[in-house]
Amino acid sequence: MARVFLGLGSNVGDRLRFLQRAVDELQSRGEIVLGKVSSIYVTQPVGVKDQREFLNLALEAEVFLPPEKLLHTIQEVEKRVGRTQSERWGPREIDIDILLYNDQTIEVGDLQIPHPELAKRRFVLVPLQELDGKLVHPIQKITVENLLKSCTNDSFVRKSTTMTIELKHH
Repeated sequence: MARVFLGLGSNVGDRLRFLQRAVDELQSRGEIVLGKVSSIYVTQPVGVKDQREFLNLALEAEVFLPPEKLLHTIQEVEKRVGRTQSERWGPREIDIDILLYNDQTIEVGDLQIPHPELAKRRFVLVPLQELDGKLVHPIQKITVENLLKSCTNDSFVRKSTTMTIELKHH
């Protein structure tokens, strides 16, 4: 079993619905047990600026899959929820990233853990800090709290007061 943190984002169509469907789809998999979900944050796009604001959140889960199988499962979930191929950093219906997998550092094919951009992205660090600010980045050996304090990215990240994601309790 692994303690895993995932980042989810959407900025196309009914963004909240895409996020909820992704969470439901992840929860429907027996090998992924969702623990905590962060608030939803309205965030400024990074990279391609001329696009709609994203909704982002972070999830904590216990996972009974090795990292490569988890990546494959997440890609399946993205497809089932309605993700279409898009340009790098472009608009997307749903995006799910593996941020952390225990305290491991993994580089296999397309899979890099911790997520290579994690320390540079406020839209990832803010919801991650909400879940566990004392988490330590396995390479930089710095807490999420301190990564956020030293993050030079100034894109806005606003906590939504009206939108939430529901976890289904079994």
